[in-house]
Amino acid sequence: MNNTGLQKTQLIRYSRQIMLDELGVEGQRCLLNSHVLIIGGGGLGSASAMCLAALGVGHISLADADVVEASNLHRQLLHGTNDIDRPKVVSAADSLSQLNPELQFTPIQKRVGPDDLDELVKAADVVIDGCDNFETRFAVNMACLRQCRPLVSGAAIRFQGQLAVFRADRDDSPCYRCLYPEADDAAETCAVAGVLPPVVGVIGNLQALETVKIITGLGEDSSGRLQLFDALTGNWRSLALHRDPQCPACGA
Repeated sequence: MNNTGLQKTQLIRYSRQIMLDELGVEGQRCLLNSHVLIIGGGGLGSASAMCLAALGVGHISLADADVVEASNLHRQLLHGTNDIDRPKVVSAADSLSQLNPELQFTPIQKRVGPDDLDELVKAADVVIDGCDNFETRFAVNMACLRQCRPLVSGAAIRFQGQLAVFRADRDDSPCYRCLYPEADDAAETCAVAGVLPPVVGVIGNLQALETVKIITGLGEDSSGRLQLFDALTGNWRSLALHRDPQCPACGA
């Protein structure tokens, strides 16, 4: 240990990001002392978890009830062929530990619901939502509202992706249900509509980036905006999001 508060191995591992004046040693300490909860171990969760582990987020919890299937492997890069039929969270913990053995990984092998989420969300500094159904997304949103935790939401299907940050720790921030007041029963999943793997990687890595900005105060996070990505054209659209007074979750 030296006067930076970091071990020599950490100074070497994270040297290329520590040299960024906007992050520096203090930002790296913030990352190492942080805890991120990722809901969903699919393509988005895989991409964001790998990026956060490489960056040095000290504690990553990953919640998912599913096992690895062959059809997952083209986009869920935490898993390999030998992991088929293994629980995703166990496979993920093994992969992340290989990537960065100095960190703490907590696998949560269950489909989390309202009874679990308050405790899990309260223990985290930031929550990443990478799940694929409105029921869980709504429950995660409510837990983040109750516990005043930032929520980084992502979605990807076919050639489109979207990203939004909801700061329940700020009084003026919209929440997920300001954007989606009701569940869309016709919403499709990757299993039905398909998805191009790089789209998932783009959104998952941007979820990790937004998480890093929230933890360290680096730059400005994307709260108050919905970002839409079209892979076929390479175009991004940014739409303003405002708190809805009639929102069924955070409205008056």
